[in-house]
Amino acid sequence: MLVDLVPEFLAVLEARNPTEAYRRYLESHRPVLEAYWHNYILDLDSPHAEDVIGRALAADRRDLQALLQCVDIKSLAEEAVRRCEDAFEPDCPFDVYLMVGVGGANAGELVVAGRGIAFVCLEHFTGRPNPETYGLGLSPKLMQLWIAHEVAHVVRYTSPASRSEMARLVEQAGGSYDYWETGSRATLRELLVNEGLAVAASRAAIPGFEPWDYLGYTRRQYRRLRELDAFLRRVTEPELELTGLGYRLRYLAGGATPAARLVGGRVIPERAGYYLGLRMVEPAVSELGIAAALRASAGELREVEERAGGAQTA
Repeated sequence: MLVDLVPEFLAVLEARNPTEAYRRYLESHRPVLEAYWHNYILDLDSPHAEDVIGRALAADRRDLQALLQCVDIKSLAEEAVRRCEDAFEPDCPFDVYLMVGVGGANAGELVVAGRGIAFVCLEHFTGRPNPETYGLGLSPKLMQLWIAHEVAHVVRYTSPASRSEMARLVEQAGGSYDYWETGSRATLRELLVNEGLAVAASRAAIPGFEPWDYLGYTRRQYRRLRELDAFLRRVTEPELELTGLGYRLRYLAGGATPAARLVGGRVIPERAGYYLGLRMVEPAVSELGIAAALRASAGELREVEERAGGAQTA
């Protein structure tokens, strides 16, 4: 189901007391927005939450208003959802939320009370960088890629047929996805293939874009990662079965320091794990199809990769 929270957020900005109106907005959608804050911003009961809310309410939103006037966002989102349903063969209900965020995450995945949720924050897809909203200035057309990416995660986490480690961790948490807990408890292999599958799924559902668009890279960064392909495979091999939040931050998080990204004597590009994960799952996606690959365990994906003998190319 598509849920559009943007009109409610814009109404908050027009309220006589925007702060009180935002609090009412939070309470109206508490389970989803609380999970969003916890996973991608900070906990709502943090002493810094008020500052974050204040900045979000005071930010210049003219770029967002222009986007909504010029682009039929809901139609783009509905088309993306239909394509995901065709490509991923979902066997569990899920929601896609259109919303306005308060931080740097342009999109993400949640599981709340066992229900999978993908969300996109529209301030990042206005085509204009906006430091007041942390808006990345992405093209509105790229929104469909990120919807597909996040829906793929939701399928992997919540499908009854999923054999993934992520699905097991979500189940153990009572039907809740926690970015920090899964980052601490899932193996690096699972974390990498989890993102690689989402990239491959986005490419399958929403074809026609450049390879780096699906990875969230610049063309230059993509070229650099292709140059580092053999090096990345070699230095990560001893770490793939290890766990620890540091691995997720090193290979998959934006904003990690150069020291945190020092591997094998080299500072690797930010979010290099998206490229590496894609390379790890490409043989399975080719052999099994994306719907089956999304539900496969990391061990099953590894077996297909080993049979392929590393012959796949980016």
